[in-house]
Amino acid sequence: MRDISLLEVNIPPGKLGPPHLDKPHNHRHILAFFAGRESCYMRTLLFNSWKENDNEIQVYEHLPKNKSYSESMVDSRFCLCPSGWEVASPKIVEAIAAGCVPIIISYYYVLSFNKVLDLSKFSVHVSSNKIPEIKRILKVVPINRYLEMQKRVRQLQRHFVINRPVKPYDLLNMIFHSIWLQRLNVRLPLLSS
Repeated sequence: MRDISLLEVNIPPGKLGPPHLDKPHNHRHILAFFAGRESCYMRTLLFNSWKENDNEIQVYEHLPKNKSYSESMVDSRFCLCPSGWEVASPKIVEAIAAGCVPIIISYYYVLSFNKVLDLSKFSVHVSSNKIPEIKRILKVVPINRYLEMQKRVRQLQRHFVINRPVKPYDLLNMIFHSIWLQRLNVRLPLLSS
């Protein structure tokens, strides 16, 4: 049996969640984007293949001063979400907030709310041995498949927002729902008198 998987969300000071930015697909001129530290094997592979050597697959360890992290995500069709040194990473939540289709690059990743959300409906999974082929993999995703994934990402955005007061289907409700679903799978031994 597995515990529930909670996500990590970077919350800017004075806000209740990541910035909610979005653009239509025809205004997204970057095929895929990632910026982050080289903190594990998966990211080392990503940097060795793509770090600052392609205009369509933009991978940075240190974002140039003239680039905005949030705007780069919004300008991208796909956002690369490689696992890091922690179990959870805010990359997927940030991608969803930006309306960017997540590209999961991880072994055995268990998405938060996996009993409710089907990861395959709104993201692409790429194994570590396929990292050098990311551009080819993404270029052959049919436009109608991409648009369907992006539509689902937009539908999911409300599940990854913190509201005050709490609103139906927001982040807090999703956490409670996951706990409730998990408790249905837990059987406590009955005490006999």
